[in-house]
Amino acid sequence: MPEQFYKEALKQGQKEKRHLISRGQYPYLPVMDEMMSKERLNTGKYIGIMQVPAEFIVGTKTEGRTNAFAANFMPLLEDGTEFAYKWKDLCNAHLEEGIRDPIKVYEYMNRFYVEEGNKRVSVLKFFGAVSIPAQVTRILPPKGEEPELKLYYEFLDFYNCTKINYIEFSRVGSYIKLQKLLGKEPHEKWTEEEMDRFRANYYYFARVFEELGGKSLECTVGDAFLGYIQIYGYASFKDKAAAQIKLETRKIWEELELLQEEQAIDLKLDPEEEKKRSFLEKMFSDDQSCVQVAFIYDKTPEESGWNYGHELGRQHLEKVFGDKIVTRVYENAVKNGPEEVISQAIFDGNKIIITTSPKLFDAGLTAAVKYPERVILNCSLNKPHRYIRTYYARMYEVKFIMGAIAGTLAENHKVGYVCDYPIVGQIAGINAFALGVQMVNPKAKVYLEWSSVQGTDNALKKLRDREIRIISSVDFARPEADLDSSFGLFSLDEDGKKNLAMPIWHWGVYYEKLIRSILNKTMKSEYESSNKALNYYWGMSAGVIEFVYSKNLPESVRKLADLLKENIVKNVYNPFKGPFITQTGEVIDADGEGLSFEQIITMDWLGENVEGVIPVYEQLSEDGKATVESAGTPIAGVGGNK
Repeated sequence: MPEQFYKEALKQGQKEKRHLISRGQYPYLPVMDEMMSKERLNTGKYIGIMQVPAEFIVGTKTEGRTNAFAANFMPLLEDGTEFAYKWKDLCNAHLEEGIRDPIKVYEYMNRFYVEEGNKRVSVLKFFGAVSIPAQVTRILPPKGEEPELKLYYEFLDFYNCTKINYIEFSRVGSYIKLQKLLGKEPHEKWTEEEMDRFRANYYYFARVFEELGGKSLECTVGDAFLGYIQIYGYASFKDKAAAQIKLETRKIWEELELLQEEQAIDLKLDPEEEKKRSFLEKMFSDDQSCVQVAFIYDKTPEESGWNYGHELGRQHLEKVFGDKIVTRVYENAVKNGPEEVISQAIFDGNKIIITTSPKLFDAGLTAAVKYPERVILNCSLNKPHRYIRTYYARMYEVKFIMGAIAGTLAENHKVGYVCDYPIVGQIAGINAFALGVQMVNPKAKVYLEWSSVQGTDNALKKLRDREIRIISSVDFARPEADLDSSFGLFSLDEDGKKNLAMPIWHWGVYYEKLIRSILNKTMKSEYESSNKALNYYWGMSAGVIEFVYSKNLPESVRKLADLLKENIVKNVYNPFKGPFITQTGEVIDADGEGLSFEQIITMDWLGENVEGVIPVYEQLSEDGKATVESAGTPIAGVGGNK
């Protein structure tokens, strides 16, 4: 029997060698000694005996018998050699009593290189071993900003909590996201029972994923498993049969295909123009019946300026469409359970579900997969998910103009800025504002505070204590707010507070255009013509954001603001056309070609004229933590959608 096994292993090795040579690739095992210096190798630290995933054993420590193995660890030396006899002896030992002695390996970036036991690895891989016991010496790479380094150090934190080294991801933030989906804090330890259960569930899913053709995708099994439990949950996984998991995985296959895309998001920067339809098309259109639309708020409009703005948008829809649509409101979705509230909205017959907070995204995604005949939208940004559409506004355009207004009025060269949450898109608003200030007042500094760290009142007090008289505060006013409330751009002097200008979110205009695109099938055609996630990211040119100024603003400053608006709307002027210098002295967009929208959305740096920092996760309020967890963020300590 070992004779036959060796011949089969030899065929596999020769086939792998031919395949790699035909593609111009190295056909043998990579050698760690050739990959790094002796100094780096000498930094290795012995971490003990552990089970090493067989698929992650990829090379050998020393040159030795490199040419005896193909890159898949299958043998290349002919039968009858001393090597072949030893391989067959190990094969016998494995079949009779199992190979128990641990091999010796070096680990670098969660890949393992064998110092002792190459033939044992070869035999065990041939028989399909999932893991192999090994004495492991770990070599740490230097820390850096490269995604692969960030991901590896995130893995190490995860491993320290779980002792799990067999699941890997391709996106930064995924290990922390996995902890969250399993009900764990980022650094919470796992019990032995939890580790055993997870291992069984993961490999169960891996078999199903492979049967469905998962190996044809470029995403990892871990990416796919994370995507699966985000939609279907983890708690009930152990109770599902393979057939059900297979059916559910098929339903989200487009989502899994999207994971392998380097650019997974298709940004829609302006509304599509409605195509002219003939008289007969209009006459026989399916859009004649009344459509029910649900608006789902995380809180209530009375307690949240954000929700109040969306409520005004809903009322605008009813006025514009009349009896063509019926809207229903569902409040306090976070408190009442997002999944239950969305399910109720669907049960009530709503065909379009609008969730107005990033906190409702995950529940909306699950519902979008379960009810593909519904159109489900979420107000968020930079979400790489196929089955749910997101929408947001390029508020940085308005923030740039507000910064220019502030800079012209800052006689002491100090401007204050209060931001709410450090989520994707918000950092762009801060930097755009700072660039506007800098354009008209190169000496001015922007002093940054966060309402999600210490509250709005404390943030404003810190700015006043610094004798800052021009302040940009939160964008939204609650319904009961009076004219003396601290929102928008205002000045402080001996006569008190004076409102100067404020940004306006025209949610009614946004919703009107979104609903029209659904009714006239534009959104459907956009979906069908793209294999990516649809994110609507409209700006002033679409009329969905605006600014207004008060009578307190000098006429000359109004003219400047109007001029900047005109040029941004016409795409003549780009606020993010560099070069820019960051707080650390790094030059961004040195060639002056302008930042891409992806760079704008995900930026994690602050401009040189900003005094302040982006807070870390632990500094945030509980509401702030919940928001950044769901919306995505560049800050340290939490998984995001960068």
